[in-house]
Parts: sequence; C-alpha cells; structure tokens
Amino acid sequence: MQKVDPPSSSPSSAVTAPSSGFDRFFRISERGSTLSREIRGGLVTFFSMCYIVVLNPLIIGTVPDSTGQFLGGGSEPNLPAVAAGTALIAGLLSIFMGAWAKFPLALATGLGLNAYIAYSVVPLPGMTWGGAMGLVLLEGVVILILVLTGFRKAVFNAVPPFLKTAIAVGIGLFIAFLGLFNAKFVTTATGTPVQLGNDGSLTGWPTFVFVAGLLLMFVLWVRKVPGAILIAIISATVLAIVIERFTHLGAFAAPDDSGAGGNPGGWAMNVPTITEFPIKAPDFATLLTVDPIGGITAAGGIGAIIIVFSLLLADFFDTMGTMVAVGSEADLVDETGEIPYSQRILVVDSVAAIAGGAGGVSSNTSFVESTSGVAEGARTGLASVVVGVAFLLTTFLSPLVALVPYEAATPALVMVGFLMMTQISDLDFTDIEVALPSFLTIILMPFAYSITVGMGAGFLMYVLIRLVRGKAREVHWLMYVIAALFIVYFLRGALEGLVL
Repeated sequence: MQKVDPPSSSPSSAVTAPSSGFDRFFRISERGSTLSREIRGGLVTFFSMCYIVVLNPLIIGTVPDSTGQFLGGGSEPNLPAVAAGTALIAGLLSIFMGAWAKFPLALATGLGLNAYIAYSVVPLPGMTWGGAMGLVLLEGVVILILVLTGFRKAVFNAVPPFLKTAIAVGIGLFIAFLGLFNAKFVTTATGTPVQLGNDGSLTGWPTFVFVAGLLLMFVLWVRKVPGAILIAIISATVLAIVIERFTHLGAFAAPDDSGAGGNPGGWAMNVPTITEFPIKAPDFATLLTVDPIGGITAAGGIGAIIIVFSLLLADFFDTMGTMVAVGSEADLVDETGEIPYSQRILVVDSVAAIAGGAGGVSSNTSFVESTSGVAEGARTGLASVVVGVAFLLTTFLSPLVALVPYEAATPALVMVGFLMMTQISDLDFTDIEVALPSFLTIILMPFAYSITVGMGAGFLMYVLIRLVRGKAREVHWLMYVIAALFIVYFLRGALEGLVL
C-alpha cells in the first residue's frame, strides 16, 4: 500500500524488544511505537472529538419527549447532566477498548444516531426519554449477539479487499469535509449547496485561526517535526484565546431568514475563554433512566423493530468502516485484510451501544476522529486509554475542554483526510467491477454525509455488477444478505411511515 512519508514521530518499521510488562501488555514496541507517541496520539484524538461533550447535549438535551420531560428529568433542559453522562460513558468505553481490544480506537456518542433518537423517536406518542434509551439498549444487545455468534466478523471478512480500501478513502474524504464544515471554512449557501466561508470568501478571525492551524500543521508535517498535529492544535488554541480576549467574538449564530442578525463571525462551537471556575462536580442524572418495556409499548412491536433495525444497521457498518480506516492508517491490516483483535473491537463497540442506552446519552460508537491520533503516531490501545482518562477528567473539567474551538481542532481532520485519500492509488479504476462500487462508496460518504450510505451504495453496486456479468457464484452469500439489508435501510423512511 502506498503511503505518504510520515513525520519522524511515526513508528518505524523496525520492531524493538519490549522493555517492560506495560510495554508487552499494550504491544507498544511490537507495533513500532513509543510511550510518548501513544500519549500524544491519545491527546490528539481527544481534542479532535471532545466536541461531542458540547454537541451531544445540544442535540438530545434540548428536545422534550412526548410527555414534555427533558433528558435527565425535569421540565427544563439539564445540559450539564447530559454533558457529564456523555463524557463518562465515552471515557469508560474508550478505556475498555484500549485495555482489552488493544486498538487505537476511541468511542463516544454517535452523531446521527443521537439526532435520530431526538427528532424521530422521542416525539412518538407515549414515548419517553427512558423508553427511547431502552430501544438503544436493545439495539446494543442485538448487535452484541451478532458479534458473539460470529456473524458480524463474518460480514467483515466477506467484504472484498478493494471495497475495504474504498471505504478508507471515502472516510478520508468525509472527515476532511467534516473538518472544513465544522470550522465554517465551507458553509451552507442559498444559491449553491455549500460555499467558501460565510459569504463566498474567507473572513473573520475564527477562519484565520483555522487556516493558520492547518498551514502550521502542514509545515510541521513536511518538516517531519515530532508531534506536528498536537503542536498545531495547541498553538491554534492559544491563538484563539488571545484573539477572543481582545475581540470578544462570542459564539457563531446564523442570521435569520431575511439575512439580518446573528453572529456569522463567531466561533463555530466552543468559545475559547473561561467564564467559570474550571472544576465542578458532575451531575449524572441521565444514568440508569432506561425503560425498554416502555419504549416497545410506545412504538409498538413493529415500530420498535424498525427503530432498533435502523440503529443497528447504521452502527453495524459505521463501525466496520471506522475500524478499517483506523487499521489501514496505522498499518495494522495484514495481507488478508485481517485486523488484530477484531473480534474484541466489535464486542467493545457493541457493549458501547448498551452502555450508551443505560447511561441515557444515546448509542456510543467508534469515532473516525481516532485516525487523527493514529496520524500522530498512535498504534496501540494505550492511546485509547489516554482518550478515556481525558474524557473522565472532562466530567470535572468541562470549562477547560470548552477552551478548544472547532477552528483549532478540525485542521487535524483535514490532515488525516489527506493521508487516508492517498490509498486511492491502490484501487484499479481501469477495472469497472472495482471502479463503480469504489466510486459510489467514496463520493457518497461526504455527499450524503453518512459513512453508512456510502458503504451501502458500494455494496449494492458490487453485487449488481457481478450479477449482470454472470458472476453471481463469485459473490459471498453474506454480501447478498448485506445488500438486502441495505435495500431495507434505504427504504426505512417509507417503512416507518407505514407503521409509526
């Protein structure tokens, strides 16, 4: 596989003998890494995904259920409790992933899954937040059963190697777009789907911070400076703090329909300033408020099945794609496409869905932002443990986490997107059976803003081309099952309309 030359912080190909039991446990030397690289990689991953502690409460903490109650209890939003629960579950599951699966993959509440729960499930007549989280828990139990019976790993092994490469490339393009969009470097527009900046040009101090951080990251990477990504994130954060201290930009706010008002020049998410004491006791009011029976009763038997299936399919294939992307970027995929401890990785991810429901913060899943830590040199589960510890500290230190704005952290996603895109050279676009499925997989991830949609389109096209070319017997039978499931997934809106 062709690779872009990494900075000197990346592991070398030489494997050194482990120096301690700790080293052997995490296989640090075996994978050509060092303790400092794992810590740096873990911190980069954390800074790349800690936005979830702020964003998840804004999605699931601001929507009342059908009874008028908000998550965490009460008739008013309880955002601190949702934030604390989000950080707690993310911390525990990331540590579990690192210590048991020994893979540099961090977990937190899945975006898209939480929005589906908040805007499509909770408003159903009779549905409560406890009932909705009960359905999330049931989804986790079902997916865990699929893992323990070997079905989930069998699906992973049935996917052709070229599709796994296309998935990694597509995710690279997706997270690069994610970084650009979250930093408001590109935004939605009225005349076109997206545009440069807020008005078709680059304006505002936040954009300056993003560009400065990205350019610094590129320069440090080209110069092979150890810790390039982390240095750039910290430097951009310091720059943002200084700018906010003198300009008082505040948070971004979109103008109204007439184009008036708002604060288009503000920070995209976190405002880089401390407005309160940095340490405060967490409120875990969302924990153990789950009610599976109530969820099934409110949605009805068929409705509950469709909801659980929709959550399961998105979780199932998002994680597969993320695992491939992280494993490919870390050079942890062998010549047969196998990833070490893949069964354990899938078990942890399944338990994460259960924990997310029990914790009242929606299904937790593997985060593609983990690739940013891998780009910084992480190769082992120790990086995930670092991420987990940082999340646990966040339950007490949320004001400090809020210091890092999107504009300072998202350049890492653009950098990683570039690195993952380099794998496109491994795809043979002169072979139509490779080209068309790969093309759909790659473009639909960013264009549909969904890893699952891109994978589904690629899988369906792969099966279709083989069928029309008379090669039906060459397709693994599980690929037919997957194709059928994706057809149901793409039509789930119509199905939900019939029964919900």
